[in-house]
Amino acid sequence: MEQKENRRLAPFGRDDRQLLAKGYSDAGASYARRALKGFIAQSGSPQEDIDVNNYTLRQRARMLYMSAPIATSAIKTNRTNVIGRGLWLKSVINREALGLTQESARAWQRRTEEEFRMWAADKRSCDALGISNFYSSQGVAFASQLLSGDVFVLIRHIKPTPQRPYGLRFQIIEADLISTPMAATGVYNAGMNFTRGTNPDNGNPIFDGVETDKDTGEIVAYYIASQYPYEWTGATKEWTRVEAYSQKTGLPNILHIMDPERPQQYRGVTYLAQVIEPLLQVRRYSESELTAAIVESFFTAFIKTEANPTDMPFNTVGGSPGDPPVAMQPNEYEMGPGTVNVLKPGEDVEFGDPKRPAGGFAAFVDAVCKQIGAALEIPQDLLLKAFNASYSASRAALLEAWKSFKMRREWFIDDFCKPIYELWLYEAVARGRVPAPGFFGDARIRAAWARSEWTGPSQGQLDPVKEIQAEQLACENGFSTRTASAIRLNGSSFEANAEQLKTENALLSDDAAGGGQQPRASAREQEAEAGMDALAAALLPHIQKILKEESKHVEG
Repeated sequence: MEQKENRRLAPFGRDDRQLLAKGYSDAGASYARRALKGFIAQSGSPQEDIDVNNYTLRQRARMLYMSAPIATSAIKTNRTNVIGRGLWLKSVINREALGLTQESARAWQRRTEEEFRMWAADKRSCDALGISNFYSSQGVAFASQLLSGDVFVLIRHIKPTPQRPYGLRFQIIEADLISTPMAATGVYNAGMNFTRGTNPDNGNPIFDGVETDKDTGEIVAYYIASQYPYEWTGATKEWTRVEAYSQKTGLPNILHIMDPERPQQYRGVTYLAQVIEPLLQVRRYSESELTAAIVESFFTAFIKTEANPTDMPFNTVGGSPGDPPVAMQPNEYEMGPGTVNVLKPGEDVEFGDPKRPAGGFAAFVDAVCKQIGAALEIPQDLLLKAFNASYSASRAALLEAWKSFKMRREWFIDDFCKPIYELWLYEAVARGRVPAPGFFGDARIRAAWARSEWTGPSQGQLDPVKEIQAEQLACENGFSTRTASAIRLNGSSFEANAEQLKTENALLSDDAAGGGQQPRASAREQEAEAGMDALAAALLPHIQKILKEESKHVEG
């Protein structure tokens, strides 16, 4: 009798007989290994994996930010180190391409930086809502991008005034307001899971509020809702279609700030997505330990009596005079410092011995925070703001964290700072406030005028002496520049430092030449001083005569 072959089909209809001992089928893709039998993972397109779940992820991330200290620390640590008080413009035009001398290039850069600062520092000149200036708006946009996965900046233009000569304005829009119109989904009263739709006018697909070209996949427009999901305002929810770029100028009408993690991904994922569960569990565990410790600290007495408990006055606790006593309600007792409860006949109270806080509480939380920090690219020391290790270990943790901070800063500069600066420069040149020959005629010349760098918070020093000495050696041996060292050490500008030092050294030289005395007086001051000396010399004999007569009178 022919023996039948023992075949077992793996999930999705695959034949293990064909996959055994071939590549990953005997490793991570195996369905025969005990540890992997129940591990049936399914993943689809970025739209299926991300867009459908984004609403839930955003709400949970925001709730953790508002209620879990570790989540709050993760967001604020990034914002403080990446953005800080704001990223500042440093114009670095390509003077060789523009045919400018070094002095003329520096003069143009200083003038442009000052002109841009005039617009950026005034919240009513740059923010469409007039709430924050350009520098503080960076922190709002960056934190919103971390929490929601992405954030949008709508570009507006208004009529300029003599007090505010620029019409450029920007408005930060939260991720929830970019969504697919209900009519485009084809589903009446569509919920948040219906994120895909189609533009009926041109057949372009819409992915969670982002319209893309049906042939190339390029983003062509965004849909902005008039209200948040499930927001009760009494008004009809409407959507406004905003083209990604102006058809007339080619400039962006809206900026999309996000950190994509997959190709063809049109919406971002919250920074806390991978650690939502451990963050929630740590919060619950901390609350449980805190509650247990508080309960254990209470000193509460219970009285057993055969009398009517309602006749005893002890159960009246809390509240104001005239309020119904809380503990007088049936089957309810109060615990608190010095609280006295009267038990009903036949009732008894037994307590466990919780021994709180638990001895392993701190060690367990630290272990979980190490994993959370690894996923968020923030070392545990920095996440918890507890630097208890050696200098070398703390410096290594800080250096590792700053790799992530610098990377996120560059992304944010490319998505937010540079596009807004270039939009401002377009208007400044067009209005004649900033001269830039050839700006509109040649893309290469325009790029040379618009080239910029942005400085923000520095890494800081654990041992300033050692780190400054290291920067000095790097500059002396050509491994770094003074400009780069100034930025790394304290985020300052080497040119501004050199100019200020030149002024201070000149003052010190004048003092040294005068023997440490005050600076020499002007000609007018010297003339007045000479006149006073002459007057004092003329009055001196008369004053001496008066003093002599007064002396004789006193003696008489």
